[in-house]
Amino acid sequence: MSELELSYSGYVLAPYLHNHDSIDLKDSWMNSENIKKLFFVTGTFSNESKPYFSDSVNHYLLAKFKDSSIVSKDLLGHNQDKTSFIFNIKDDLFEREVNGETNFISVYYLEYGEEDDLYEIANLLLRRDKIEKAGSGNMKTFCLTPSKFTFPYSEDIVVIEVASEKSYQSVKKYCDQTRRDVNRKGLTLTNLVSLSILEHLK
Repeated sequence: MSELELSYSGYVLAPYLHNHDSIDLKDSWMNSENIKKLFFVTGTFSNESKPYFSDSVNHYLLAKFKDSSIVSKDLLGHNQDKTSFIFNIKDDLFEREVNGETNFISVYYLEYGEEDDLYEIANLLLRRDKIEKAGSGNMKTFCLTPSKFTFPYSEDIVVIEVASEKSYQSVKKYCDQTRRDVNRKGLTLTNLVSLSILEHLK
């Protein structure tokens, strides 16, 4: 079986543009058995990732899915002028119960990633009591207009879910500190996009 045929669970991020495609996609995901959770989020791309995704918007639909092949078909059928992202989770680093409800999801990439580095990163993330889930994998993008620059770190993505009752700014600082803790160990974890959950749709 080739890599292309493999299917993963993970996250999908689609721009919410208040047009027919966005609304149709939201309604479809609300009724899809493949979509476990659906959120309306604000997306903030880091300065490092903005040159690759200069078409980013403020508001997105964020969904947790079971099967990436189904989500790929969904995005092909609702392809837009703004980039959509699929984050396939190949390895669940950990999942645990923490206090509070998920209100923030942060996506990172490893600039120089080795398999052993992920175990070290997982151990560092485990020390942060607000992180309830972490996984690693790859990223695929969908857009009607190809990007000028190819994002070179698509195969080394790390996604974390954070549960906290605190404000977006406070949780973002918490995630920034977590990233600095990892980088102090000589591992180059860089923020791709920070997603603040505004509403649970499903």
